[in-house]
Amino acid sequence: GAPALASALASAGAPHGTVVLAEEQTAGMGRLGRSWISASEVGIYSSILLRLSLQLGSLPIASLLMGLAVAEAIQRSTELICDLRWPNDVLVRERKVAGILTHLTDGCIVAGIGINVNQTRFPEGLRTPASSLLIEGEGREQSRETILIHLLEAVDTFCSMLETAGPESILRAFTRASSYALHRRVFLEDTGEKGTTAGLDNNGFLLVNLDRGK
Repeated sequence: GAPALASALASAGAPHGTVVLAEEQTAGMGRLGRSWISASEVGIYSSILLRLSLQLGSLPIASLLMGLAVAEAIQRSTELICDLRWPNDVLVRERKVAGILTHLTDGCIVAGIGINVNQTRFPEGLRTPASSLLIEGEGREQSRETILIHLLEAVDTFCSMLETAGPESILRAFTRASSYALHRRVFLEDTGEKGTTAGLDNNGFLLVNLDRGK
């Protein structure tokens, strides 16, 4: 699959910006080991190699950067307004249209991207309601090629921003683009606690003020 090929290319020293595309994913993986539903020839399933000057502890910033790039590509291609949910979900009207999953292979960041473009239906009972750009665009079929072109342009833009203005520029941009980063009520899956988001730390991790005061 695309992620395995991308990891192999990273280990072989493939350069920054190398792109691997797949027409479908038969073993798509989401965050925390969840499956990613990937119908054939209607979505964008890609892995992009990023060789960035980030410290190991700041790797979440790569996910935030990719989220910004995906949202920018969707907005430029479709005029739909995107929201970003930390760390890796792109939403339209509170429904998930894209996800990002990054991992490190031999010092290279492999950013996996899944965008629901022209799907017409999704299973019921998903943890986060899913949608596609076609559905949210009132049935207008979207060009995957156009979105991909805008995506690669946006990746270049935000990588340049990171290199020239530093990680703080990505943190600021994500905080502006996300309704989830500040003053949002959240439920923490691992502990069951509730709290309110309080922005990002310097490494790109989300801060939460828990109701119990921590």
